Amino acid sequence: MDPQTFMNIATTVSKLKMWPYFDVCHYILMALAVREDSPQTGSQAFSRKHPLSCWVSTMLMCFGGSILANLMLGEPCIVAFKRHDMVLTATVVWYLINYSPMDICYKTMRLLPLRVVAFLAVEIRRAKQVHDGVAITAKLHPNAYLLMIIIAVSRGGGAAFMRSFERMVRGVWIPTVNEILLPTFTTKACIAAALIFVLERMNYLTAPHAVIHFGIVIFFIYFRLSSLLLGIHDPFLPFENLFCAVFMGGMWDALRRVKEEVKENGTTKDSKQDVVKGKDEKKKD
Repeated sequence: MDPQTFMNIATTVSKLKMWPYFDVCHYILMALAVREDSPQTGSQAFSRKHPLSCWVSTMLMCFGGSILANLMLGEPCIVAFKRHDMVLTATVVWYLINYSPMDICYKTMRLLPLRVVAFLAVEIRRAKQVHDGVAITAKLHPNAYLLMIIIAVSRGGGAAFMRSFERMVRGVWIPTVNEILLPTFTTKACIAAALIFVLERMNYLTAPHAVIHFGIVIFFIYFRLSSLLLGIHDPFLPFENLFCAVFMGGMWDALRRVKEEVKENGTTKDSKQDVVKGKDEKKKD
């Protein structure tokens, strides 16, 4: 590809407006996630019996990133709902996913091609959210690099962190499953993207911003498609296992287990030899 063409595409992607199309795709996937995580997975039973709980859960997922970021930046959480057009659009999406005639909207959005398109749009939106999180925090706290990463991850993957709370709204409590205890690939990817944007802000990366942003978008899209089509859910896992084995005590634990096994085998052999010697002595007697 011609470098100038590539640069034009990267610039266009980095300047895309998220509202309304990309945000609507996000609302659709969040409404699907809430419905498919309900006690009656994928059915309409929960939304029929508890419409208010279902709506609140969906709104928390749709605006979870803004809620968490506002909370950590000392702003009112309710500010996330200040745009009535976004709230109304999210509500319309929630209604169609749960109450459309013959459940046609839900069944349509379950089709793989449409889910792929929606996920592609959401990954482009996620890269934008992570970048905006770094930019907003840098204006308030110019040298707080760790805070930039935290806010960026909250904006980019806020729905995952909000999952435990919105489950409580629906009467589901699973304390052993939360994003801090078992982080998903989305959170890990947001951390990596936020780190890259912070390094760019610190002038350690000299590439044009559009190229860096476009590279992160490609990274998000590539692994999302790998998850949907190939079943590769966490490409970071091999590197995590290697890191934990070397730096988190895994290697020393393995050596200790081997040493204990050698001792046990030696003790077992000695005991067997003692038994054989005892039998031989009895035969001689």
